[in-house]
This record gives sequence, C-alpha cells and structure tokens, in this order.
Amino acid sequence: MRYPATIILLSSLLFATAGPAFAQTKIGFVSLDRILRDAPVAQRAQKKIEQEFSRRDQELAKTAEQLKKMQENFEKNSVTMSEVDRQKRERELNDLNREFQRKQREFREDLNTRRNDELAGVIERANRAIRQIAEAEKYDIIFQEAVWANPRIDITDKVIKALDESRAAK
Repeated sequence: MRYPATIILLSSLLFATAGPAFAQTKIGFVSLDRILRDAPVAQRAQKKIEQEFSRRDQELAKTAEQLKKMQENFEKNSVTMSEVDRQKRERELNDLNREFQRKQREFREDLNTRRNDELAGVIERANRAIRQIAEAEKYDIIFQEAVWANPRIDITDKVIKALDESRAAK
C-alpha cells in the first residue's frame, strides 16, 4: 500500500512533536500468564479446584478402566457368542460408552466453569493490585498483553507480591 506524501509528512511531524511527551511517559508491563501460574493466590485456587474435582476424576478413570476391560472381554468372547447375545452385549457396551462420554463431557464443562470462576476472581484481584501500583508509582499506562516487553518495565513480580500481601493483610 502506498501513502501519499502529505500523510507521511504529517505522521512524521506528529511523532517528532510528540516525541518529548512519549519520553516522559511511564510504561509498565504485567504478564497475566505468570500471575495465573506463579502467584500464590492462583496456586491456591488451582489446588482448591483439584481437590473439589478429584473424586469425580477418579470415578471417571475407574469407569474408563472398567469399560476398557469390558470391551476387551467382549472382543475376546464375541466369537463364541450367539448372534443375539453378541448384538445385545454390543448395544449394552455402546450405551455404557455413551453414558461415560456424557459424564466425561459434564465433568469437563463443570471443571472449566469452576476454573473460570476462580481465575476471574484472581484476575479481578490482580487488576486491583495493578491499579494500586499504577497510582502509587505514577504509571501512565500498564500493558497486560505484548509480543515482547523489556524486563525493565515488567512489574509482574510487584503485582504477585501485592496479591500475596493483600491476602496476608486479611
């Protein structure tokens, strides 16, 4: 795409005059991924979810193992079964497998919903901590998403520390 000379000239002029203002702008960066992975509050939320769903997860694993054994048994014995018995057992296996898949899908949906709820709370607390740091340290802008950020402007550790201190204060 080609730009007319006047647009290029105006853009250059704008950046040249705005340069000093940008030089005084205080910029920060926060890695939300690191907060959700490394912050103690996020780790506690993850452990809480794991404990909450561990029993259902174990039950599903047990059911999966039973279904696998039933399938292997059916394949081994289907040669000696009558056609009617083989069809009946195959239908039963298919019904059990569909029921298992339904329970597995419900488990994943419940787990994802619960995880999203917990992480939304962590993100909300992180955003409050970011705002407090921004106001206290006079940041003009703090980015949460970037392709790359200079480590010198990364305030993620401050946010993680503030999240942990806010929990300790309660």
